[in-house]
Amino acid sequence: MKPLRICLAIAASFAPAIHADVSLPVIFSDHMVLQQGRAVPVWGKAAVGEEVTITFAGQSVKAKTDDKGQWKAELAALTANATGADLVVAGKNTITLKDVLVGEVWVCSGQSNMQWTVSQAANAEAEAAAANYPQIRMFNVERITAQKPGVDCKGQWNVTTPQTVGQFSAVGFYFGRHLHQALKVPVGLINTSWGGTRVEAWTSTEALKERPCARDMLKDWASAIAKWDDAKEKAAFEKRTAEWKAQVAKINADNAKLPAGKPKAKPPGAPRPSENPNATPHHPSVLFNGMVAPLIPYAFQGAIWYQGESNQRRAFQYQELLPTMINDWRKRWNNEFPFYIVQLAAFGNGKPPATEPGIPDTWAELQEAQLLTAQTLPKTGLAVINDIGEVGNIHPKNKQEVGRRLALWALAKDYGRDATVFSGPMYKSSSIKNGKVHVQFDYIGSGLKTRNGEAPGPFQIAGADGKWVVAKAKIEGDEVVVWSDAIKDPIGVRYAWASWPEGVNLINKEGLPASCFRTDDLPPSTLGVVSPFAEK
Repeated sequence: MKPLRICLAIAASFAPAIHADVSLPVIFSDHMVLQQGRAVPVWGKAAVGEEVTITFAGQSVKAKTDDKGQWKAELAALTANATGADLVVAGKNTITLKDVLVGEVWVCSGQSNMQWTVSQAANAEAEAAAANYPQIRMFNVERITAQKPGVDCKGQWNVTTPQTVGQFSAVGFYFGRHLHQALKVPVGLINTSWGGTRVEAWTSTEALKERPCARDMLKDWASAIAKWDDAKEKAAFEKRTAEWKAQVAKINADNAKLPAGKPKAKPPGAPRPSENPNATPHHPSVLFNGMVAPLIPYAFQGAIWYQGESNQRRAFQYQELLPTMINDWRKRWNNEFPFYIVQLAAFGNGKPPATEPGIPDTWAELQEAQLLTAQTLPKTGLAVINDIGEVGNIHPKNKQEVGRRLALWALAKDYGRDATVFSGPMYKSSSIKNGKVHVQFDYIGSGLKTRNGEAPGPFQIAGADGKWVVAKAKIEGDEVVVWSDAIKDPIGVRYAWASWPEGVNLINKEGLPASCFRTDDLPPSTLGVVSPFAEK
């Protein structure tokens, strides 16, 4: 006979599985929105061998737990319903979710410009006061990192009211509002975003390991973790802080001795602690694990994405990393869902404007990576916003227009609004005739024009020596012709090729702006930079 204490220990280890209550992931909760028109997975936990019944919208489906106490069922395709109803999950206990709607569900992800809230964006007070949309709901995924894929997250579904909307993602809300007003159905928005983060953090480890461009990056992170010493780093930070305090005290003392009216020295900023590679949200895959994996396989229509600022110094690598993440998500949901990208807004980050051509610009190279992804990966699109950036603000406040332009893509591509003009001009091809470059575009709508009635620009042009000069340009029918009297044999042109392309003005007659582009094949400045530890 086994000792009693061993038997008790074995019994205790099985107790949770034997007596566990039926439970659901947090994403299933009051006020949720379920996706219409397709099978809707519902899953959770219960005692091993327990039968669970899910009842909703006239359907009743059953599931039985496996040997780990996990169960999963599917509701057949649902019809949009603007009247909240109960969803009941019953086993040994019963869970009743209140006020559940059926409509269109979208995932909203990225870094700070997606995280930026309605309360931080333009016209916040007026927008909040008018935000009486009981059929628009948002689930904010709590920001958390994880070393392995999680099975649940923290968050809450909220109904849109003047009191709640301020904490919604502004881009997500304005996108959802436009869809709701056009489609007249409920809209659910799942906001999983984190400021300052990189695309590799949102991608699974398995997907990154398959990409040669990520090999050095993963190796560098492993090395950083192996070398990390908490005690040593803490001591080093305390030393830097003490030295900084002494330096500030000296500067303040010297300033106090200066005669009135003489400029005073500015003390340096406080030092920051070194980033723990085990805890940072920049580590590859930690946001996929903590903030994406727990949502799988929740049914939704598509995703919108606003990210890239933190990857600009590895812009060429982003041409591969962004499609890798998109394909990774699609594979895990087993669904080639639409994915719409916000191209980085123009931002005056201190680099020369496009009127000073020939200087490498990582911002423009990142914008190009986003453009190429949208042009080459199926069921993707690009909302161009180079006309609404702010010279001194990396977070432009006009999020209403960002959301609207994303919604135009969805309406045209996913909801049958074929007459909707959803994009501004995008580079298609070019040819050289008599020393001039003739550029053709997709998505010209009802024709090309400029926002201010002046010549299109800013354009650059280069000859065989690879030196770029400011170019002249004019619209001829459905083309833009670009040239310089100083360049007889051009090798290519570039449009809006700068982080702050002042005067950018090429649009279609529907008012949507053209993306930056280049026709040359010269190597970009970020070629070969494949790890954040190698960034300059």
